[in-house]
Amino acid sequence: MTNPTPRPETPLLDRVCCPADMKALSDAELERLADEVRSEVISVVAETGGHLGSSLGVVELTVALHAVFNTPTDKLVWDVGHQCYPHKILTGRREQMRTLRQKGGLSGFTKRSESAYDPFGAAHSSTSISAALGFAMGRELGQPVGDTIAVIGDGSITAGMAYEALNHAGHLNKRLFVILNDNDMSIAPPVGALARYLVNLSSKAPFATLRAAADGLEASLPGPLRDGARRARQLVTGMPGGGTLFEELGFTYVGPIDGHDMEALLQTLRAARARTTGPVLIHVVTKKGKGYAPAENAPDKYHGVNKFDPVTGEQKKSVANAPNYTKVFGTTLTEEAARDPRIVAITAAMPSGTGVDIMQKRFPNRVFDVGIAEQHAVTFAAGLAGAGMKPFCAIYSSFLQRGYDQIAHDVALQNLPVRFVIDRAGLVGADGATHAGAFDVGFLTTLPNMTVMAAADEAELIHMIATAVAFDEGPIAFRFPRGEGVGVEMPERGTVLELGRGRVVREGTDVAILSFGAHLHEALQAAKLLEAEGVSVTVADARFSRPLDTGLIDQLVRHHAALVTVEQGAMGGFGAHVMHYLANSGGFDGGLALRVMTLPDRFIEQASPEDMYADAGLRAEDIAATARGALARGRVMPLRQTAKPRAV
Repeated sequence: MTNPTPRPETPLLDRVCCPADMKALSDAELERLADEVRSEVISVVAETGGHLGSSLGVVELTVALHAVFNTPTDKLVWDVGHQCYPHKILTGRREQMRTLRQKGGLSGFTKRSESAYDPFGAAHSSTSISAALGFAMGRELGQPVGDTIAVIGDGSITAGMAYEALNHAGHLNKRLFVILNDNDMSIAPPVGALARYLVNLSSKAPFATLRAAADGLEASLPGPLRDGARRARQLVTGMPGGGTLFEELGFTYVGPIDGHDMEALLQTLRAARARTTGPVLIHVVTKKGKGYAPAENAPDKYHGVNKFDPVTGEQKKSVANAPNYTKVFGTTLTEEAARDPRIVAITAAMPSGTGVDIMQKRFPNRVFDVGIAEQHAVTFAAGLAGAGMKPFCAIYSSFLQRGYDQIAHDVALQNLPVRFVIDRAGLVGADGATHAGAFDVGFLTTLPNMTVMAAADEAELIHMIATAVAFDEGPIAFRFPRGEGVGVEMPERGTVLELGRGRVVREGTDVAILSFGAHLHEALQAAKLLEAEGVSVTVADARFSRPLDTGLIDQLVRHHAALVTVEQGAMGGFGAHVMHYLANSGGFDGGLALRVMTLPDRFIEQASPEDMYADAGLRAEDIAATARGALARGRVMPLRQTAKPRAV
């Protein structure tokens, strides 16, 4: 008689629709569950693209946290949220995961409106400890909040905001859990003394210490283990009974713990939860991309990935039709740096993302990655400018917001010639509202001494880099979008632009479209649509929002019945300054019909950039409709005169 074929085990993940379902699982089953979650993450991201390496690195930690704590009453706050895919799978969103980062689908980050298990939205780094401490104090003041847990990476914890929060939490001395996820690889390798300190901690201490519970925990260990634990503490602190940096800030320090050892994680979290009264920091060492060889071997590449083959790990690449803006910037800046030894570049933990890694390979001593510290990056650049260097401070638009006080006080007020390179301007696609470059034109153009440019295409970007290199009279900024250019002819070298002068790129007589930045191609498409209806259209590229080309604006007003401004930014930007000028100069006195087209007064959810601009009402069809409506209400021109083109 033959033995029957054993039935395959039912996947544990099919039995877990929320963290409460994990409470009945044994520790061995939780370890098996982690393996299933890891496979699910790989399967999902292979279809959708997204942040793979960071999510794979925290699978065991995510399972352990939800098994030990009682979310959503206990508040689990993820820093940035790049690593939240396992969390989403375990909190009732598994069936929606294949909509990740797509129009109408799940966000790639934590999002309050998406789930009760996301108590705090994220996407920018170093906010988790501050938010978790706020929840903890809400609990202390009578709100229905349980334990609060912040999970922060070794890259994010290098930012000053994280240490402001640690210092405050230590002072308040309330029950709070901070999980330091130390994978020694943020988007770029963490830099600086703090990163070296964390490496020192994780390499020298072979197993965990719990200083505040030493009398209870260490005393209960057998003799050899007790002595070993005390020696481990000395290795971490440097002296018997001494404190780590975190302990000096008022935290109980636990660690380092192997973040892929489920048994160690569960024991540590349970012990800490049972014993902790004040703030505790649990140092967990993980491997980014854990369990998937392509991601383990190339953690930087697999931070954010396109769709890929889950068997080979090969990513699906789109066919480039035109040069990438970021690469154009990086290559051009490197060429300029070869000619001018005063040129230096600064980035805040994004050397490859901003393109300065190209210059870094050739001139490593002239490129500075300051870590996730935009405030420091700006003032550091100001100091370099004060010393006579030509600093190019390359920061994404949505991250530059974090250094605004320093831009105003340390740069503009002192009129220091810092060159601000603003990548990811406008709507960026799958990362959604948290990464939209919507506000930089508004907050920079209001500042005295500041010059603000926007590139209409990749050739214009080269000219603006040359202009920034030559300009030494004060701060100057130029912005450009993510992704490919529009395929224009590229100059061998940039031409220095005349400050505050735009250009006419198409002549007409009825309506004028004045574009600022990379929406020029949409303006030109709108002109073609209108021309097909018999409407004569002038299209101009402003190039500058500060100083404005008032001569060009006056010319467009004099010779057209209607004027439409177009920009890839929020209200209060370029169009608002055009309106302000016309109101004060009498430009409306002749009955001009003016329309200002900006991003709407709301945050736009993730989709493709094309769909996001459609949602914003900024397609060529929308521009044409706006111009058509303005022209219908504009003044009757007794004599049409053609606008004359400006020399480039």
